[in-house]
Amino acid sequence: MKEVGGYIEKQVAYLSGGRGEDSSVIITLPECSAFSDIPEEALAKVFTYLTLIPRQPGVKFIIILDRRLDTWASIKTALARIASFPGNLHLVLVLRPTSFFHRTVTDIGFRFSQEDFMLKMPVVMLSSVTDLLRYINENQLTSEFGGTLDYCHSDWIVLRTAIESFAVTVKDIAQMLQGFGTELAETELPDEGKAIERLLESQTDKYRKLKDAIRSVSKEGRHLLSSLETSEKEDDSQWDVKLLAQLRDMESAFDGFFEKHHLKLHQYLQLLRYEHSFQEMELCLEHLMAQERELSVSVDTLAQTEQALKRLDSLESNAQEVVARAQIIILHGHQLSASHHYAMALIMQRCNELRHYCDTLNAALKTKHSRLLHTHQLLLCLGQAQTWCDNGAYLLANQLVEKSQSKEGAQAALKDIEKLLEGMPSLLSSGPDILAIEYEAVLTPQLQVRSHYHVMRELIETERIYVEELLSVLLGYRAEMDNPALSGLLPPILRSKRDILFGNMPEIYNFHSRVFLQDLEGCLEAPEGVGACFLERKESFQMYECYCQNKPRSEALWRQFSDCAFFQECQKKLEHKLGLDSYLLKPVQRLTKYQLLLKELLKYSTDCEGTSELQGALTAMLDLLKSVNDSMHQIAITGYEGDICELGRVLMQGSFSVWISHKKGPTRMKELARFKPMQRHLFLYERALLLCKRREEHGDGCDKTPSYSFKHYLKMTAVGITENVKGDVKKFEIWYSGREEVYVVQAPTLEVKTAWLNELRRILTNQQKMLRGLTKAHLLASFVALNCCFSENMRYGQKL
Repeated sequence: MKEVGGYIEKQVAYLSGGRGEDSSVIITLPECSAFSDIPEEALAKVFTYLTLIPRQPGVKFIIILDRRLDTWASIKTALARIASFPGNLHLVLVLRPTSFFHRTVTDIGFRFSQEDFMLKMPVVMLSSVTDLLRYINENQLTSEFGGTLDYCHSDWIVLRTAIESFAVTVKDIAQMLQGFGTELAETELPDEGKAIERLLESQTDKYRKLKDAIRSVSKEGRHLLSSLETSEKEDDSQWDVKLLAQLRDMESAFDGFFEKHHLKLHQYLQLLRYEHSFQEMELCLEHLMAQERELSVSVDTLAQTEQALKRLDSLESNAQEVVARAQIIILHGHQLSASHHYAMALIMQRCNELRHYCDTLNAALKTKHSRLLHTHQLLLCLGQAQTWCDNGAYLLANQLVEKSQSKEGAQAALKDIEKLLEGMPSLLSSGPDILAIEYEAVLTPQLQVRSHYHVMRELIETERIYVEELLSVLLGYRAEMDNPALSGLLPPILRSKRDILFGNMPEIYNFHSRVFLQDLEGCLEAPEGVGACFLERKESFQMYECYCQNKPRSEALWRQFSDCAFFQECQKKLEHKLGLDSYLLKPVQRLTKYQLLLKELLKYSTDCEGTSELQGALTAMLDLLKSVNDSMHQIAITGYEGDICELGRVLMQGSFSVWISHKKGPTRMKELARFKPMQRHLFLYERALLLCKRREEHGDGCDKTPSYSFKHYLKMTAVGITENVKGDVKKFEIWYSGREEVYVVQAPTLEVKTAWLNELRRILTNQQKMLRGLTKAHLLASFVALNCCFSENMRYGQKL
């Protein structure tokens, strides 16, 4: 209306509200002297504006062109301009000039130009107003055309302006609601309760203001609808009704959205407060649990026990108060969950955590209270027993032997002893076994704690001694090889072989002195961390494998030069009672000692913190010992021409009875006919399986060492297994190259067979996974290469 308002006010064209046939909307173009002066663009906007007012889909239009007081030239110009009408133009009714001259000119002009106009639009030339009635009913025509339809142009402009203003207001309201919704969605929620309360208050205030604006606009729309219904403007009334319905829908959606947002924000505030309460309570409970852990029940005297009971009573009193508050928080959490809080899962988790804290604390306090009461009772009984024993000793010491020489004196002495025995405390009359059962809850944990402490002390003390012994060997023997004063005592060949004699002992010393000893010393006050200490340094312990593999060469060198004056002089200076060979054995002994100490620690760490790590550490050390043992056997393999390091780590080794069958040409040669199996020592690597024959070297005592003659090599990628063989549960099959060769293996025990099958199965499974991965990669690479080749061929074809 703003853009065409001036032309509408001049009544260039208007909608009277009348309808023609097929409910076609009538647009009237009354007499207007300035019609020809209106710019084309402005007239197009007027027509477009008028066609947009009716809201029915596919609506048709009838134009009444009133030119009764005008000329043919004016009609011709008007028709030419109407030809660009933007709507679905059904009919143009032209009221021709009434004067005789202009009517005659019009008839002649229209007769010659009729085809031009008819091609563009249906035009009917009317001689009078009466002719309009043939096309439009009288009640659809205004009074100026002899009809009865009431129409006031100024009133229409006022109502139209009001309708459009109402529509703009509704649109503004929609934008305001959308903007407010975006603001709510994008507002970052604070982490402080007061800030959330202020945010809730601010958003609620904005919501109420928007609600007031919606109510005001709705009131305006209803008032406008009443005016339209009074003036019987059906089309405009329907449009206003649609706007009001749209406003109601927006208000309903807005109310629902804000209600959900307000509820969520309120629940967020509840969650924040609940989380704050939970964290405060968690700190209180953790503090109480720390106090409970600090309260020792390892007491030795009655006074210590009574003091511990007083502290425990005070702690229990505080705990009851805190647990009661925790129960209130748990109850509040259940109430929030019952109200369908959006964070119900988290709240229930917090409730369960608090309940677990309370149950754990109460159980620990109850256990300690019971243990202290038992300890108190035991110490009381021990005190009574001690007093009774002292009285007995005093009685016996004061009985004179001379008095016992007479019958009366002996009877009196016996009477005193019987009286003393009658007052014997129940503790002494029960016996040690009954006492151990009755006070097991008191005695066992204390003994367990003390035993655990003693093992930890032994672990650390022996580690210190071990480090000192390694240092004494490195300084007193190895470093002395560079001492010019002793060069005359040292055979030249020995100086160049000191790395063989001592192996990687310097590396072992550096690790233990600089790292591991300090780690262990840190565990004295926190013994639960000793398992993690071993696990953390698990990779570093692999250096022992290198030391043990070198040990046979070291021992052989020692046996060759053990009588050397250099070693005797060094031993004398160090004041060692044992020779160097005993100290070179220390790393091997220490490795074995670790697993023994870890077993002891595990025995005294039942249901304690760090038990799982301790078990892991023991497993790791046992695996290391097995790996060292396997590698010691590996270095005794002879006759293998390849690089044994390329086979990977040795995983298993052991002696088995083996029968071999294989195919040669078209016939099958069986060696299973041999009743006596071959004895073979098997070495399982990551990439191969070696079959060797064990041979004992000739020699005496320690000089007699085994060796393994290489016999067969089986590549693991060509190996398959059959887990069960008929006739013996300890047998299994290893077949090679699609059963070209079959090895029936008999293990010494069923446990050994199971262990080997598990390891073989693991290797073969990993190989299959790796093969599938390589196959996929190869197929993908082939597909990419094929694609590239296809693309190149396509480009070459396009060039041709």
